[in-house]
Amino acid sequence: MRMDPPSREESTPAVPADVPIAYMRRTRDYYQALGYGAPYEWAHYIDVPFHRLSKPLFECTIALITTAAPYQPGKGDQGPGAPYNAMAKFFSVYSGDASVDHDLRIAHIAIDRKHTTGEDSGTYFPLKALRRAAADGRIGAVAARFHGAPTNRSRRVTLETDGPDLVARCRHDRADAAILVANCPVCHQTLSLAARMLEENGISTVVLGCAKDIVEHVGVPRFVFSDLPLGNAAGRPNDPDSQRFTLELALGVLEHAPASRTTVQSPLRWSGTPEWKLDYCNVELLTPEQIARERAEFDEAKRHAKRVREEADRRPDNAADPRAGRFGAP
Repeated sequence: MRMDPPSREESTPAVPADVPIAYMRRTRDYYQALGYGAPYEWAHYIDVPFHRLSKPLFECTIALITTAAPYQPGKGDQGPGAPYNAMAKFFSVYSGDASVDHDLRIAHIAIDRKHTTGEDSGTYFPLKALRRAAADGRIGAVAARFHGAPTNRSRRVTLETDGPDLVARCRHDRADAAILVANCPVCHQTLSLAARMLEENGISTVVLGCAKDIVEHVGVPRFVFSDLPLGNAAGRPNDPDSQRFTLELALGVLEHAPASRTTVQSPLRWSGTPEWKLDYCNVELLTPEQIARERAEFDEAKRHAKRVREEADRRPDNAADPRAGRFGAP
């Protein structure tokens, strides 16, 4: 898909606030203001694996990996605009038939709820767009299954359990490459670590995300950065052209990235002004009363998440349960 060159009006200089959000700093300051302990240490690597496609893209089988969760009736509000819902979390890798549509939601993670709603799954789960790319001959095929990766603040769990599981599933499906679509801040770390493991095992990857600082801090082979509110890594809501364009950027990066740490920034914009970037986890905009209220709400969310995890751990089939965290509870 072709993007028209920017008009003269669109080429005006950016205002100072129109830069990618510093999510690592924002979340650090936010949780410290809420009274939690030492700041979270994000994964960071110097060396980055890089596996080139071994065949033309039109012959490749592409897997899709998401942090979205299957809709669970009876688990609280998970619809468009839903508040954070810990009951909708899952704690093990799951897989689904990529040949049919699925109802996946993102109420369980910390998207930018002030500026987006999660109403259009095409912004965070581009399975339909990927199937169209296969039908058009742009890729060889969509892998038989898509895979869900649980968002986990524990790098050890991602590296020792969830990452190897994703690798095994992608290899079982004979995937040549994978597209990983991140949502919340820790989602970006989780999928960046997964991308590194896939590359080390001969599967080329591209991460789609909105948190540039986190992905580049971890270090990934290929990254398509969309400067949009969290929850829209695959394009703008109710804008199929933007979603097709974002997928085409990802496929182009898979084909042509010259080396590891290749980042391509989408030219798509959220709105005419960058004011939306000032809000996410910005303690400078909160009163002491708001901070106290958010601490209480967060503590309650942690209690909910703990109960959900304990219930999941008690299920004997938990490892295979697709139903089994909001940006990281401390």
